[in-house]
Amino acid sequence: MYANAQVEQMEREKLQALQLERLQRVVKWSYSKSHFYQDSFQRAGVTPEDIKELSDIRKLPFLRISNLRQIDSLDLLTMPLSSILRLNHIADATGEVTKLYTNGDIGHQVEMMARCLVAAGLTNASVVGLQGDLSDSRLLDIQYALELIGAMVVPLGTDYRQWLRLMEIVGIDTLISTPQLIMQLIIQLQATGKNIIDYPITKILCINPVNIANPLQHHIQERTCTKVYNLYAPPEIGTACMLYQCEAHSGQHVQEDFYYPELIAFNSNEPVLEDNCMAELVITTLAAEAMPLIRYRTGQAVYRISETCSCGRTFVRVATPFTTF
Repeated sequence: MYANAQVEQMEREKLQALQLERLQRVVKWSYSKSHFYQDSFQRAGVTPEDIKELSDIRKLPFLRISNLRQIDSLDLLTMPLSSILRLNHIADATGEVTKLYTNGDIGHQVEMMARCLVAAGLTNASVVGLQGDLSDSRLLDIQYALELIGAMVVPLGTDYRQWLRLMEIVGIDTLISTPQLIMQLIIQLQATGKNIIDYPITKILCINPVNIANPLQHHIQERTCTKVYNLYAPPEIGTACMLYQCEAHSGQHVQEDFYYPELIAFNSNEPVLEDNCMAELVITTLAAEAMPLIRYRTGQAVYRISETCSCGRTFVRVATPFTTF
């Protein structure tokens, strides 16, 4: 199943033409509207006019997590605050990140998240338990996308007593949560003499804020007897829909109409163009309006899978060598 078959099965030549058009636009937009990018590009000796083909992206400087942690969010902002529809502030063990979104940003993220959900087999007949604090913008994207495809959403919150109460009332067949909250649910059920496998949950989507695939994944699959899909959701990206798994479970598709992926050798600026060679995932947002990320080094070790997936999607896939998909 596809949420947008026309895009997800787009011919590579057409997709690359779309990527170039959007890359040129976002570079020009960022240069003219963001103090941070204007200064960064000038120090690198590059201008928007230098981007004539996709490979010219290598002329642009990298963006690192240290940049995002050190500078004021407003220096990255390309829009007036009057154009901002949503603010999301995330604080974790590594620091704090503030993300700002326009109406267009939110619309793009909901569209991409709908693709993620449909690729995992969710339909308008699905009953989905959504664990977590809905003050987190990443969860809001998921809720809106679930409602877009017509699935029934059961917001479970963060209180385990609410989890247990609602699971007795509603026959939840899909659970979307972080691995940590899923494990808490398993433990709380066990403490009341119950087993999660006795509930009709057949599918779990794991929201992974740190890694593309969580090391708890196999344990969760064994404890729940379900199929687990990963959603990569780092705070600096600000959404959980950049990568997604289809039912083939052969790597993760990159939403290439909205993100341009590069593989760069670790501790180097050199591109890695071959398939099946491990390198660092670097991404550029192609349609972000409020806070574009240009050549952001994610720190994630992946390898590229270019051949068309058995699901028929033409988006390139990436996989991590540390976890079997």
